[in-house]
Amino acid sequence: MKPQAPRPEPPGAFARAVMVLASGAVVAHGITALSMPLLSRLYSPAHFGLLAVFAGCLAVLSVAACLRYELAIALPESDSQAQELVVLSLACCVGTSLLLALVVTLAPDWFVARLGQPALAPYLWLFPLGLLAAGAFATMQAWSVRRKAFGLLARSRVAQSACGAGTQLAFGATTGHPVGLLLGNVLNAGVGSLVMGRAAWSAWRATPLQRLWPQAKAYRRFPLYSTAEALANSAAIQLPVILIAAQVAPAEAGQLTMAMFAAQAPLSLIGTAISQAYLSRAPESLRQGQLGAFSVQVLGHLVRAGAGPLLAVGILAPLLFPLVFGAQWQRAGHLLSWMTPWFLLQFLAVPLSMALHVCSRQRAALMLQLGGLALRVGLVLLCLHWAQAWTAEVYALSGGVFYLAYLLVILWAVGASGGSALREMLAQARPVAAWVGGAVLVAGAGRLVNA
Repeated sequence: MKPQAPRPEPPGAFARAVMVLASGAVVAHGITALSMPLLSRLYSPAHFGLLAVFAGCLAVLSVAACLRYELAIALPESDSQAQELVVLSLACCVGTSLLLALVVTLAPDWFVARLGQPALAPYLWLFPLGLLAAGAFATMQAWSVRRKAFGLLARSRVAQSACGAGTQLAFGATTGHPVGLLLGNVLNAGVGSLVMGRAAWSAWRATPLQRLWPQAKAYRRFPLYSTAEALANSAAIQLPVILIAAQVAPAEAGQLTMAMFAAQAPLSLIGTAISQAYLSRAPESLRQGQLGAFSVQVLGHLVRAGAGPLLAVGILAPLLFPLVFGAQWQRAGHLLSWMTPWFLLQFLAVPLSMALHVCSRQRAALMLQLGGLALRVGLVLLCLHWAQAWTAEVYALSGGVFYLAYLLVILWAVGASGGSALREMLAQARPVAAWVGGAVLVAGAGRLVNA
């Protein structure tokens, strides 16, 4: 039977989806932002360095927890097939978490030695729990995006932030022990998956297990190509931080972590909302032959929404960090200025990056991420050997180079011309210039006051 043509979405549906998701993100990041000045005084940079290694290791492992089958959930036209992919993704997540639990139980010394942080030895039990929580959250999020359950996604973000920040504050205020930072990180993902998964559990429970293998074969490109691609992407970001913690000092990694949080808060505020709304429409746009035009339109939204605030944060960071987080975090503000080109280009590229999977360009995505891993880790290793004092700055600049290449590859994959993308970005120049001009004036006034 000939498939029905997809129903057009009502006008403004994309904007409404972004607003619902962004509202949840505003509240969630508001909770986190309010907690950070307290956390920065309850925990030391060395404690945040320990969190950086823990969260970085989990970030690398968690992208492969479900063997990337969670990315395929948005693609089938049939909801029953999507449900089978949800169960398959969760089954893979349980399997990889059990495998990690086996490793940390049978070879704890080897695992700690690979991380270069003996202080993490008492907390190895948190790694498999964190992996399970992260994989389950990724699956629940993909299912909610497919169902366009944007209100549920927004509520889960608020619950995540409240639980994670509350745990970290409680431990910091009562014990000052770094386990609070690590446990809050794990509970953040765990609570989000519970909020989203509870509503649809009965449907997934009824899925026949014999249908999982056909789905695993049908979407085998995801574990074959996308798993390695995601590992390379995450390792390119997290491995240099782990190396800096081991070779320079945990406190330096802590400063990097604080700088990355301050930039990624506005990144996640709007970027994640646009990314989820983009993914919910991208497969349909591809079938209609409009993915290139739709992607350029979304790129314009991203420039208008985030480029100005990100540039302003980069300009003001050296002035604001000692005031907001305390004098011990002044270097984090300096590092954030160096990271601004990286985070700006990441903000533009990542929400559109799912287009590579929608267009079945997993092989191109893999080669791109492997190149990024070689570039970023290679430069950090060279700096650790020849110019250790500049390692963090070079790591920051390498991110800008990589995400520029990433954005260009995405535009090529969706069939968008460079000229149309450039025109769309330049059309948003006025609000960006207003943000930058205001930040320059404030920074200049601050320097005069401090002189």
